[in-house]
Amino acid sequence: MIVRKGRSTPALPLSYAALMALLATSLSEPALGQSAQPQSPTGGQAALPGPSDDFVAKLERIYKDIHANPELSMQERRTASIAANWLREQGYEVTEGVGGTGVVGVLRNGEGATVLLRADMDALPMKENTGLSYASTRTGIDPASGRETAIAHSCGHDMHVTWLMGVTQVLAAKRDRWRGTVIAVFQPGEETGQGAQAMVDDGLTKRVPKPDVVLGQHVMPLPAGRVAIRSGPMLSRSDSMEITMFGRGGHGSGPETTVDPVVMASATVMRLQTVVSREISLTDDAVVTVGALQAGSSANIIPDQALLRLNVRTYDDQVRDRVLSAIKRIVNGEAATSGAPKPPTFTMGNAFPLTVNEENATQRVTRALRERWGDEQVKRAGLASASEDFTVLARAWNVPSVYWLVGGVDPKTYAEAERAGRVNELPSNHSPEFAPVLDPTLRVGIETMLAAAGAWLIPTGTKP
Repeated sequence: MIVRKGRSTPALPLSYAALMALLATSLSEPALGQSAQPQSPTGGQAALPGPSDDFVAKLERIYKDIHANPELSMQERRTASIAANWLREQGYEVTEGVGGTGVVGVLRNGEGATVLLRADMDALPMKENTGLSYASTRTGIDPASGRETAIAHSCGHDMHVTWLMGVTQVLAAKRDRWRGTVIAVFQPGEETGQGAQAMVDDGLTKRVPKPDVVLGQHVMPLPAGRVAIRSGPMLSRSDSMEITMFGRGGHGSGPETTVDPVVMASATVMRLQTVVSREISLTDDAVVTVGALQAGSSANIIPDQALLRLNVRTYDDQVRDRVLSAIKRIVNGEAATSGAPKPPTFTMGNAFPLTVNEENATQRVTRALRERWGDEQVKRAGLASASEDFTVLARAWNVPSVYWLVGGVDPKTYAEAERAGRVNELPSNHSPEFAPVLDPTLRVGIETMLAAAGAWLIPTGTKP
């Protein structure tokens, strides 16, 4: 259940339509792979050429292998080994096991800026249903539930890993074209909000040089070849919690002898809908999601407790505090009204910070991306209620960060869905059918990150 109110995006969860709110402009222009083509770069951008066709084909094989062998958050040992071995082959100084399974590679190439490039590695506890020849059939134990689960790269982190592998190879091969230091971070545990902080807690800031900027990108269900970026807030803050509401159990035939936690929890869920609709200003944004209500085991037994799992998305700390306070007030109030034998308990879960793109750094990246792809392919993003732990890395050093989106839907497929008014039916991140089209997504992601990194690494005045 989702409640959303605000001026920027519609009332939707982490679905295609919510992610599409990241584009404030029309998507009707041709995407790369249709009539649009990469612009001829000007100035220094030509100093970091894109990958060759043979290299892209090699990376496609690597991508398919990683896609077919996904690993859950903080368990990415195989993927980490692939990344670490790759970096060593390219001449990077490699540190493994940072924050558990994190991998860091450093390539020093003379005096200049230091740029950190990040890719997340983890997959999701869900079954893939893409029908691809390289679809995942892997299973594992989900730490959150302790149960066996299917595992799938249904958020695109396999693409992120492959992108960064491609970028690091080009940078290593073309050291005559740039100056400075590159830090490649293959991060675990983004889906659970653990990985970035685990790497910081494990001494990341002491293991590598301080970066001048932290850069990251994410594949999204936009037309392949499209890039979306904005300065300021980009993705929302996220807070999850578990609430246990206590009743008094008994026989289903005698509810008068009980305090029914199912009714109590149900009333609470309905009342929580008023937090956003009646307590948050029209000019603010918030999402309150009740993702789970668990109680009881039999039709004829009134249980003694009910569990609610909630998620809150906000862009402003004051709005966040107001929402969390209202949730606690409502939950406690419904428990008291129901005659609960004891107050509810609140346990805070995973938390993701607000993703904010520093203005000057974002302008610098945007110029570089438009030099690479042209104004028609690089659009201004709007706000979205998805969340990331990416900025934890930048905040650890208190340096600027920039995060942007790269399309992964076949342009013709997207255009057909748009004409038919069925864009919302295209598979989105976290859908069992989600899988980016490899051409041109793989190449575009590599060239996009190279262009962004080049905005710091290429000496001023470098000519094609």
